Amino acid sequence: MEPGSGGVKTGSGHVEQWELRARFAVSLATLYGEEVPAYTTLVDVSRAVNEDFVAAHGADAERLGSIGRVTAERHGAIRVGSPTEMAQVARLFAGFGMHPVGFYDLRDASSSSVPVVSTAFRPVATDELARNPFRVFTSMLVTDDRRFFDAATQERLEAFVAARELFSPEALALADRAVAEGGLPAADADRLLELATASFALSTEPIERAWYDHLEAISAVAADIGGVPATHINHLTPRVLDIDDLYARMTARGITMIAEIQGPPGWEGPDVLLRQTSFKALAEPRTFREADGSVTTGELRVRFGEVEQRGIALTVAGRDLYDDLTIEVDRRLADAPRGTTRVEVAAEVWRENLPVTETGLAVAGLGLFRFRVGDPAAVRPSTGSGSVPLAELLDSGALVAEPIVYEDFLPRSAAGIFQSNLTDEGSRDDEQLGTPYDLERLSEVVGIAIADPNDLYAAQQAASLAEAEAALGSRIDTTPVPLSQTQENAPA
Repeated sequence: MEPGSGGVKTGSGHVEQWELRARFAVSLATLYGEEVPAYTTLVDVSRAVNEDFVAAHGADAERLGSIGRVTAERHGAIRVGSPTEMAQVARLFAGFGMHPVGFYDLRDASSSSVPVVSTAFRPVATDELARNPFRVFTSMLVTDDRRFFDAATQERLEAFVAARELFSPEALALADRAVAEGGLPAADADRLLELATASFALSTEPIERAWYDHLEAISAVAADIGGVPATHINHLTPRVLDIDDLYARMTARGITMIAEIQGPPGWEGPDVLLRQTSFKALAEPRTFREADGSVTTGELRVRFGEVEQRGIALTVAGRDLYDDLTIEVDRRLADAPRGTTRVEVAAEVWRENLPVTETGLAVAGLGLFRFRVGDPAAVRPSTGSGSVPLAELLDSGALVAEPIVYEDFLPRSAAGIFQSNLTDEGSRDDEQLGTPYDLERLSEVVGIAIADPNDLYAAQQAASLAEAEAALGSRIDTTPVPLSQTQENAPA
């Protein structure tokens, strides 16, 4: 049984949305484990990595989340083919207390043909994340983007997608009720879970070979969305505390992993944002309908096993610096000796440009934290100002900084995972204009405003600072300290 299922049981009473969400995550994991047996291996190795990490690091291992939460944590990924389907996804996930957060344009984040824009559905309140942080990264095919699809292909794609039904009216109606009532009676909860889980099972209906092949020549991602009769779980991702250890253990078991871990490098400083890797997509048997009407068997490689390690959320300034460092890594890697890996170059760049402690991240205004009062007696307002610099409060122990975990995704990393699992880069015509999309436009598609994750994190930090100031009776000066003054960004 998947971790996290023990405390959520069917009863005769009201099942709250967080309980629905926790059970939904477990139900999908059970389904996916049956469909992709290697996923079960990934979960087992992830659990072992986490247990060993906690044994080695003690309480520090749980600084970015309790071991219970980390072990139970999952994110899923699905793909849909139209604005109508995306809006239905939003209704379904709302029933589980999952709301759209963030906008990701994978079309320009990859050199391969990945014609999708995405958001992630997840809890947004801190207490809801603590109860169960299940999130689903959801990508929508942009059928009118002429860089990928000509007019004839667009027309047929849209007709194909419009003719299918991903979610039953009953499932959507139950999800709507769960939103209105804050949950469902036990029997209705069971029914919603049954219908919602079945919606993401791999279809056994035959795939039209010629149509699928046509789309696959353009984009394997497009074929996986618009060339099949239903959506399915593309990957289901456990969270680990040491992704480098996970990568090594999976490789030792003979499981082929993608070439490199995506996202920030492993280094001696604080873990920030998100690191991801996966095992390569495995061949899965599927049935095809040939041009003469006959049904044959074959294989597709579209689903893979992803794993993640989450770090500290960054401020807008921190994200801008991260983007700059990513560009610098690209530049240096292009000039590096043959055989040099991106991870090696990135670690070097990180040491030169980032603080090596959490305190350094906080006082430089780069990382996001919740602040609470430690030792009020240590507070000494600066002369004449009535305020105390954040660095002074942290150094004295008057204030304690607890990192805010990054709950979201990185477009380049997501595209990198997609690209690493493609057998062909597909085709794209960059002489054509792409269809413009941003957070506001995708919000119109979804039907509700998509939250900006930066705003959510900043609000958490601001609320904690306000509470700390009230408790201390002093204003906290959070003016960022230049990296050159922190003396914490020197190479180890």
